[in-house]
Amino acid sequence: MTARTNRIALLTDAAIELIADGGMRALTHRAVDSRAGMPPGTTSAYLRTRQALIEAVVGRLAERDRGDLEAHDLPTGPPPPTPAPRLDADDLDALATGVAEVLDRWLSAGRSRTLARYACLLEAVHRPELRGILQHGTGLRVQARDLLTRAGATDPDRQGDQFVAFVDGLLFDRLVGAGALTAPPPGSAASRADLGAAVRTLLRALTGR
Repeated sequence: MTARTNRIALLTDAAIELIADGGMRALTHRAVDSRAGMPPGTTSAYLRTRQALIEAVVGRLAERDRGDLEAHDLPTGPPPPTPAPRLDADDLDALATGVAEVLDRWLSAGRSRTLARYACLLEAVHRPELRGILQHGTGLRVQARDLLTRAGATDPDRQGDQFVAFVDGLLFDRLVGAGALTAPPPGSAASRADLGAAVRTLLRALTGR
């Protein structure tokens, strides 16, 4: 990474923590400078406008989320151009386990990122010009459709979208919904097992396994 890339990563990580703590209202160039321990004016020198700052935050969120997926052997790039091997029941169980581990990480060590991601999405509801830069989840839907195709789903395009929506809803429920009050504590083996059971049930339902 270049010095500039490293500096932007540091600033956007600070911005993510700010958003997680205080929502989008807390995101100012001056606040990012302070949170990152940088001299006043540093953030505006690298990311001049608020939109540039939000775009950089979204890019950093996507980068770090991608790293978590890759660390658990979950696909992040475009599906292969040639047909990939079919997925059997054991593959689906392994996929459910991997998804559960990532979700649990996003609820524990990565909680600030998850809160910041939802805050950015809510911001886009009121600022349509931001919607285009907040579409980094589209690739996950493409991957889900490919995986369900390989698993023999009857309508993988629709079911892939449903799978991503379900997983995102599960994450949101455990983060700020009623599930946060009743589910096992994030970061625990019980949490990962409970999340895995939910994802596994859905995968089996979608593929008739």
